[in-house]
Amino acid sequence: MVKEKLNQIRIYDKDGFRRRAACICVRSDAESEVLLVTSSRNINHWIVPGGGVDPGEESAVTAVREVLEEAGVEGDLGRSLGVFENREHKHRTEVFVMRVTKELKEWEDSRTIGRIRQWFTIDDALEKLAVHKPTQQEYLQELKHSKSSTLSQPSSP
Repeated sequence: MVKEKLNQIRIYDKDGFRRRAACICVRSDAESEVLLVTSSRNINHWIVPGGGVDPGEESAVTAVREVLEEAGVEGDLGRSLGVFENREHKHRTEVFVMRVTKELKEWEDSRTIGRIRQWFTIDDALEKLAVHKPTQQEYLQELKHSKSSTLSQPSSP
């Protein structure tokens, strides 16, 4: 079943790329497990929750809204991992990290299109994304890199 959004206005940047936002949802500060959801196009494919930025909306707001709609979770929005470009689909996605604090039993996409969410280790998530969303693997690679950079920095006295 395909998720349809009536009267959706797509927002584009100065280069003609569609603006999107997404969240890598983590279970804890260790960032060793991430949440993926099934694709609206194929229940056998897994994706990182995210979607288009609405008019007048900041990317961080979009990311939080999309995670609630698609994954049924709420949490503490953390750092931005950066903006990732998909030239094939001509969109740029700002990706944030969210530490999940609440998982709803039922949410919009679970009711309307039967979307499923599941926790994966980063390596397992990378494997799942390789099948259908290889460009989203970059998000997880950056998560791993940014976490190791944070851990290797000396703390201030």
